[in-house]
Amino acid sequence: MQRRRFKQVVPLDQRLEQHAQQLRKEAKGLPPSGEREKLIRKARQLETASDVSHWLDKGHPA
Repeated sequence: MQRRRFKQVVPLDQRLEQHAQQLRKEAKGLPPSGEREKLIRKARQLETASDVSHWLDKGHPA
């Protein structure tokens, strides 16, 4: 059985950044709480992953 493969139209670093922005927007709508902090922490992780992906894609050492 072969895997179904498809080409991503949007680069990985952009998809990660978009997801991070979405999580930050969701977090803004929440009152200060553990859930809000969790969303902000995940957004930060996605932003870092986006930066690393961008650096690797451009051939810069991480």
